[in-house]
Amino acid sequence: MPQIKKILTVFSIGAVCYSALEILWRGFTHWSMSLAGGVCMCGIYTINDKMKKINRMEKCALCTLLITTVEFLFGVIFNLILHMHIWDYSRFKYNILGQVCLIYSLLWFIVSFPALRICDYLKKNMLD
Repeated sequence: MPQIKKILTVFSIGAVCYSALEILWRGFTHWSMSLAGGVCMCGIYTINDKMKKINRMEKCALCTLLITTVEFLFGVIFNLILHMHIWDYSRFKYNILGQVCLIYSLLWFIVSFPALRICDYLKKNMLD
């Protein structure tokens, strides 16, 4: 499969899954979260594909760091710079500028397990 088609497939799956997860969790989403989800899934796919020698827990830790970083960057852009007020975690302990917080980073660790499994499935059955 051509590289651009792989990227678009992984991005699209991430965009849909991330938005669906957010709708299930808080009842609504914002279009920017689809972009964040696509970026995250592309990163997760790359971690899974390129870092074959590290174990699943280590991959999940890297995915958590990736997702938290993407959330922070999107939060800074859409919430702090553009004042879109999509989310605000300032009421949670251990938050950074109200854009990310420890409890959601722990949730991203858990979500990383099925995300990596989706990447395994895509690599094995659809993308190569």
